[in-house]
Amino acid sequence: MQTREEIRGKWDQVQGRVKERWGVLNDDDLKRTEGNVDQLVGVIRQKTGQQREQIEQALEDIVSQCKSTM
Repeated sequence: MQTREEIRGKWDQVQGRVKERWGVLNDDDLKRTEGNVDQLVGVIRQKTGQQREQIEQALEDIVSQCKSTM
């Protein structure tokens, strides 16, 4: 996943969009992952049952959106 470093670098921006996309996540879930993509994907999978590929694609879309708003 090309956006791993971008997610870590823009974590403050990305986590808000992640919460919008996956409303079942709470602040504690996001704090636990601290921008670690593998952990984030695991938490999202656990809470939603979505496939890893779907989650990774959505995260890439989120990072793209963050780039375009800057």
